[in-house]
Amino acid sequence: MSAEIEKAAAQVAKLRAQAEKVSGPLADAEALLQAAQESESARRAERAMDYNREVVATYRERAEAVTASAEPAQQQFLDALSAEPWFAAYVECRATRHKRGHVMTEAQRAQSALGEVSTVPEQRWYGSRLLEDIVSHADRKAEELAAEFDQELSAKRDAYIAGKD
Repeated sequence: MSAEIEKAAAQVAKLRAQAEKVSGPLADAEALLQAAQESESARRAERAMDYNREVVATYRERAEAVTASAEPAQQQFLDALSAEPWFAAYVECRATRHKRGHVMTEAQRAQSALGEVSTVPEQRWYGSRLLEDIVSHADRKAEELAAEFDQELSAKRDAYIAGKD
């Protein structure tokens, strides 16, 4: 062997020895890390099961509480809506449709009482786009609020699962 080869071989042997010396603690540290990760994963899985059991055990009461909380909000909405001038005008406009229906019914009864053939047309009912637009807009806003609530529930769950005992 030439001197260069011997020198390079000695260098390789020296570096191998150093690598083996360091690789032992590295392998130990990696094993500790893997064990800690597995332990944390098992702990989180157990906490997820605990959380899920609690959700199943309490969902009825929680759903009832959420439903009951809608009643004051519904009344507040109706009160606020009734106070709006545009709504009062809309109600008056819609009331004319009902008033017309009463006039038509009265005329039909009168013709019937007189023994006449009814010539009074039937009441024409049609929906209001205004109400559909309001309901559609309210539904969109309600979905946004519900999505925020869902995010809060998910955050609670994640925080519980990540929590330490």
